[in-house]
Amino acid sequence: MNDANPLVIFTPSGKRGRFPVGTPVLTAARQLGVDLDSVCGGRGICSKCQITPSFGDFPKHGVHVEKTALSDWNAVEQRYEDKRGLTPGRRLGCQAMVQSDVVIDVPAESQMHRQVVRKRVEAREIVMNPSTRLYYVEVEQPDMHEPSGDLERLVKALRSDWDLPDLEADIGVLKMLQPALRKGNWTVTCAVHLGDATFSPRIMHVWPGFYDGSIYGLAVDLGSTTIAAHLCDLQSGEVVASSGVMNPQIRFGEDLMSRVSYSMMNAGGADEMTRAVREGMNALFVQVATEAAIDRNLILDAVFVCNPVMHHLFLGIDPFELGQAPFALATSEAISLRAMELDLNLHPAARVYLLPCIAGHVGADAAAVALSEAPEQSEELLLVVDVGTNAEILLGNTKKVLACSSPTGPAFEGAQISSGQRAAPGAIERVQIDPATKAPRFQVIGSELWSDDPGFEAAVANTGVTGICGSGIIEMVAEMRLAGLLDGSGLIGSPEQTGSSHCFLDGRTHSYLLWDGTALGGPKITVTNRDIREIQMAKAALYSGARLLMDKFGVDRVDRVVLAGAFGAHISPKHAMVLGMIPDCPLDKVTSAGNAAGTGARIALLNTDARRDIETTVHNIHKIETAIEPRFQEHFVNASNIPNAVEPFRILRTIVDLPEVNFNTGGRSDGGADGPRRRRRRG
Repeated sequence: MNDANPLVIFTPSGKRGRFPVGTPVLTAARQLGVDLDSVCGGRGICSKCQITPSFGDFPKHGVHVEKTALSDWNAVEQRYEDKRGLTPGRRLGCQAMVQSDVVIDVPAESQMHRQVVRKRVEAREIVMNPSTRLYYVEVEQPDMHEPSGDLERLVKALRSDWDLPDLEADIGVLKMLQPALRKGNWTVTCAVHLGDATFSPRIMHVWPGFYDGSIYGLAVDLGSTTIAAHLCDLQSGEVVASSGVMNPQIRFGEDLMSRVSYSMMNAGGADEMTRAVREGMNALFVQVATEAAIDRNLILDAVFVCNPVMHHLFLGIDPFELGQAPFALATSEAISLRAMELDLNLHPAARVYLLPCIAGHVGADAAAVALSEAPEQSEELLLVVDVGTNAEILLGNTKKVLACSSPTGPAFEGAQISSGQRAAPGAIERVQIDPATKAPRFQVIGSELWSDDPGFEAAVANTGVTGICGSGIIEMVAEMRLAGLLDGSGLIGSPEQTGSSHCFLDGRTHSYLLWDGTALGGPKITVTNRDIREIQMAKAALYSGARLLMDKFGVDRVDRVVLAGAFGAHISPKHAMVLGMIPDCPLDKVTSAGNAAGTGARIALLNTDARRDIETTVHNIHKIETAIEPRFQEHFVNASNIPNAVEPFRILRTIVDLPEVNFNTGGRSDGGADGPRRRRRRG
């Protein structure tokens, strides 16, 4: 394809290619294997191929997108707009044609294989002490001889019956109060927020008579890649619905610094990202309310956890200062707000609580992990790693707790990997490679069968085998190392060096063929040396942060490791250690906490005292800034090796055999005449 042709970049997949002017976006998506739905075959009838073009400067992608990057709005799109309406900014992919370089976001509802957001709710015992509760009272009727307002008599009844303080009420309560009292024959049920450092106690809602329903709260984990929400019954603590969406800010950059750069280089960029994330949240709230079959006006409380950049963008604060030393936060304290101040479509009086941030790059999500895992209460030295686009790391015990953040990037989410994708049906999530035959087998999301089991192709007929997600790429690279297909420096061997026909020359380096689905109409799924490099960089950043905290603690080993985060529950501890993601440790001491940040948010939602506890804990955590620590780079270089260039990993070596292979042959693709081939002949 001619380099003069426009560049088309799709998010969140990251796939890109050049296409002639006039190419429909849907055609470009199909040629690149982008997951963009269309039932009508591009005839402009079904409208399932909706896309959102983004305009402005995108330093991450090296492009500037003009407003004229796509063809003009046409009659087909106008007909659909007139009949059903399109979300502002949306176009139909079959109608919009490429005119110049463009960045295209494919929203979740336009994807054939809807993303599985791997942020699940964890079972947890929580002492119920919510900030918003229901109270039933009988109110004195008005008396001409002792005149007083209905609100004053209601407050008096609540104080008398429930020992509540003098309560305030918003105008919304005043509007509903008199009809409710009279309809309920002077009995009502009140939802009361018990107050905090920001808000005095107040009446939130009034129902006539005895209200035997529930009120609800949201625990929201606002991540840079995904947003997960757990809808909780504020009376029972039960999680009645959980759902998640991809963070719509991804189109502005997959990593946090790309979003900070977008804000710096585009006037109004921060406001644009704020609007995007709030709209995404409101769509998510509709989703969870629909799943639970409740009215969103019954959601009266919400707790949010997020990293510092997301924290600022959610609040409408420009994150400019977080993009440069000394990485100053606008505020690190906990924040209480009205939902309406954040344009959130919940109950008009709903309250929002944001956990405190720990430091400039260690946010409220790390505080929530600390609340969930309580390292300050551990007798053992506990390392908690919240794996994500930006890894938050805690190390501590009853003596002290240290924290840092490490920029792992989106590789663990499947991004920047040639066959990578986020978790969805059809994505490879488990991998095994036979060390003798070098042949792979795998499992995909949506099927329990392995790829060499009878019936596998029939079992995945609906989804196909579409790519490799984060947990799959971790196991893939580790299995290649264990099978002798990959050396410690991260080089894939040639067929002659490895004895495997799955290895093949791919440009100047070798790649490994995991699955050839072309006969079934699917893709070839390979692992390239560039993919290996992306994983090496990500895991080195994560390990280096953990190792730096160990240095500061004065130890060279930890007692226990907890993996948390979007897919912490799906990471194999053995493969994570082979890769060198985490410090050497007995495998039975490596456990998963699942979405610990979400669990921490749920604890803070259901127990007001926990909010005070975490505010105190955060003040006592020692913050380490990796960007200014000289040893971080040293650890990073060593950790780029698989598993590590200097750390012995003695415990790991008692569990697995790491082949001593070296495929650096000075540029020869045949592997030379000695080395691994000669050792194989002896064996």
